Amino acid sequence: MWQRFTAPFIEPYVRYQYVDVLHAIRLGVAIILAFLANKLTNLPHGEWTTITVFIILGLLQYQGAIYTKAKERVLGTLFGIVTALGVLWFTHNVGAWLWVDYALIGLLSGIIGYLAIRQLGYTGLLTGITMLMIVSDLGHSTIAQDGIYRVLNILIGTGVAVAVTLILPLKSTLMWRFLLASNLEACGSLYAGVGNHIDATEGTTEQAAKQPDTVAFPANDVPVDKVLVTSLQQINKRLLAVRPHIAATASESGIKKETLETIQRTHRNIIGTIDLLLSAAPRLANIEIDDENHTLLIHYQHELTQAMQHMAAVLRSPSDEMFRPITRITVSEYPSVHHLAFEWQGYFWLTKTLQAQLQQLSDLLQTTKPNWYAASGLGYQRREQRKIKQQGGETDLHL
Repeated sequence: MWQRFTAPFIEPYVRYQYVDVLHAIRLGVAIILAFLANKLTNLPHGEWTTITVFIILGLLQYQGAIYTKAKERVLGTLFGIVTALGVLWFTHNVGAWLWVDYALIGLLSGIIGYLAIRQLGYTGLLTGITMLMIVSDLGHSTIAQDGIYRVLNILIGTGVAVAVTLILPLKSTLMWRFLLASNLEACGSLYAGVGNHIDATEGTTEQAAKQPDTVAFPANDVPVDKVLVTSLQQINKRLLAVRPHIAATASESGIKKETLETIQRTHRNIIGTIDLLLSAAPRLANIEIDDENHTLLIHYQHELTQAMQHMAAVLRSPSDEMFRPITRITVSEYPSVHHLAFEWQGYFWLTKTLQAQLQQLSDLLQTTKPNWYAASGLGYQRREQRKIKQQGGETDLHL
């Protein structure tokens, strides 16, 4: 019972399953800590501490994205302070007319806005906001002091947000691994389902009975099970869910974003190929295939299914496993495939394409593994390895 309660806070894969709930808990705890920080410091404008926590954590769940946001907020705040102090120095020592001061602030705002669009992004936006918080009312005697207090509260809020993410981390790298693993596992099941759909109609026609060397299918197309279509929809949802993790995973792991984009594109291509195979399956219901090529197809499909399951297992594994070759079957070594009906040749061609895509993904994952494996957290890996040793078998990660 205690283990079930603590698992979402300790085990990364369980955290992946309950990520939304944990995000809500973490945000609530961070807001409470921000209130306590306000009580301890007793600085004016303490509301900016809680506002900052909500801005940083509200829509961001994972460490890489949160650290990036926090870094941009701190840099923007510091740049804004320096810029504002420069304006105040000019106002008190050089400025003769108020309109000159306003013109200077307008000029600086324009420059900051230009840089925000071109290079600085959120950092530039915060630079301008912080500057205006301090110099917005040059005629007010305490405006600079109030602005400084707000800036200090922003820095405190940023520190609270980062501290909470360290206590209960949600790493984008782990989420990226688990989402990709879940999709590969689901793709393997879906691909096996396509093969089972074709085999389920074997020998159901009179023609098949007359020709023992062939496997025939009903004259009409056989619609695929709706469960397979639903599974494909879930796979596509997870594919979209991977996208927000790419930038944060690049930040956490040090993998080039372009490489992660290539992995994502290959991931998408695999799903697209399986979708085409799923669409082709009903049309093959009334097309004959000889026993030799049918046996080849069964072995081919089995090896590719096993390959997807293996890749998913390695992605989930806390151990430093290797990605093995996808399959040693080469369609070009079976010239009889080229004498099949056009529809079956197309099906074999799609299967060969799927093999190449899986091999490309496997190679990319193996090349980048030192980075994403290390970024997943050594504590997580060691804990899971101890569990394997204690239980004498596999962990709950379904290796």
